[in-house]
Amino acid sequence: MEITILMQNVETSCPFTHLLDLDAYRQGMPYEALADIRGQGSFVHFEDPKTGVPYWAAVKRDALDFVSQNPDLFSSQIEGPFPMEPESEMQRETMQVMLDNAFIAMDPPKHMAHRRVVRDAFTPKAVAAMEPWLRQQAKAIVDRVAASGSCEFVEEVAAELPLIAVLELMGVPQEDRKQFFEWTNIMAFGDDPDIATGPDEANAVSFEVILYAMELAKKQREGFTGPVIQALLEGEVDGEPISDEMFAWVFILLMVGGNESTRTATAHGMRLLMENPDQLQHLVDHPEDIPDAIEEMLRYNTAFIAMRRTATQDIEWNGYSFKRGEKIVMHYHAVNHDEDVFGDDAMRFDIHRKKRMPSLNRELRSFGIGEHFCLGMNLARLEMRIMFEEVIPRLRDMTFNGEVTYMRSFMISTIKSMPVVFTPEASEG
Repeated sequence: MEITILMQNVETSCPFTHLLDLDAYRQGMPYEALADIRGQGSFVHFEDPKTGVPYWAAVKRDALDFVSQNPDLFSSQIEGPFPMEPESEMQRETMQVMLDNAFIAMDPPKHMAHRRVVRDAFTPKAVAAMEPWLRQQAKAIVDRVAASGSCEFVEEVAAELPLIAVLELMGVPQEDRKQFFEWTNIMAFGDDPDIATGPDEANAVSFEVILYAMELAKKQREGFTGPVIQALLEGEVDGEPISDEMFAWVFILLMVGGNESTRTATAHGMRLLMENPDQLQHLVDHPEDIPDAIEEMLRYNTAFIAMRRTATQDIEWNGYSFKRGEKIVMHYHAVNHDEDVFGDDAMRFDIHRKKRMPSLNRELRSFGIGEHFCLGMNLARLEMRIMFEEVIPRLRDMTFNGEVTYMRSFMISTIKSMPVVFTPEASEG
C-alpha cells in the first residue's frame, strides 16, 4: 500500500506540500490538515520537493509504536534521527560528528550502554528529590512578574524553570542562563530568520557550546556541582571513559532537549487554557486537578513534532511495504490526536480527559516509546506541575495581549512569543 500526498493547509490557507515543510507550522499546528492525513492510513508516503528524499510518515499510533519498538528494523543511527538533510559541507561534517557521539543517534546495544551513564539522574526518585528546590525557583519566577500585570509568557515564565533546572543538573552557573537561552534557540531554530541567519550559524553556535562544555568539564573535575555532568565525566562504557566528543554532544542535546521541550509544553498549555477560559477557571477553583490537566496539555500540543528512522531491510507490515534505506518520519503530534486511541473528540482540548481515560499518561506518545523514550520525562512532568501550581493561583484572569507567534520549525512546536495580561498581584506591605 502506498499513498503519496501533496496537501493544502486548510487552517492557514498557506500551501505546503509535506510534513517537513518549514512553513507548515508557522501559524501553529495545522490540526485539520493532520486529521485529513490520518484519515489516509497509519503510514502516508510523502515526496519532499526540497531535498528530493521521499519518506513515510507514521501518523497513527499503531504505526509509531511499530517503528519505535523495533529498532532492529528502523535505525536511528543510519543518517540520524533528525528529519533533515545537510545543505552544506559544514552541516554534513557537524551531523557526522553528532551521529558518532550522541546516544540519541545510536542503535542497540550501543544506545543503552551510553544512555545508562546518565539514567540514574532522571529516575522518579532522583527527580522527586528536586521538588522543593524547583518549587522555590518557580515561586521566584512568578514573583518577578506578578505585580506588573503583564509579561511575555514564553521568555519570562515558560522558559525559565526548565532552563534553570537543566543548568543546575549540568553544573552550569545560573548567570549564564540568558546566554544559553540564546544559544539553544539558535541551535534548535536555525531556519527561523528571526533567530538565526541559517543552519550554518546554528552549527557555528554548537561549536561555541562545545568549547564552553570542554572548559566547564575542566572546572567540574575540580569539584562537581551537577549530578548529570558528574555522571558523564565519571562514566564508563565498556570499561572506557566517556570521550570528550561524546561528553560535548550529550551536553548539547541535554541542554536543548531539557530546555526547549518543557518550555514549549508549558507555553502551549497556558495558551490552551486561555483559549478555554472555563477550563482555566476550573483549575483556579480545583488546583488538585492540575496534574490531570498536565497530561492533556502534553497530549494536545506535543513539543517535539517529528523524529526520523531508516529502514534497515525490506519490511512488510499490515499491507505496507518499506524498502531498505527508506525514511520513516514519526509525527508525534498527529499520533497524539489519533481518534482510534483518544476517541471522536481527540481534537478537542479537555483537561477532564484523564478522568474519563485513566490510562491517558500511558496512551500519549509525547515522550516517545521504546528504547529512545525521553530520558527527562519525569522531570518535565514535575516542572510543568510545579509551574502551573504557582502560575494559576497567582496570575489570575490571564488573557492574550497581542499576537501569538511561532518558531519556523518542523521539529519542535515552539511558541516564539506570547504576550499576556493578568490581574496584578498586590504588593505585600
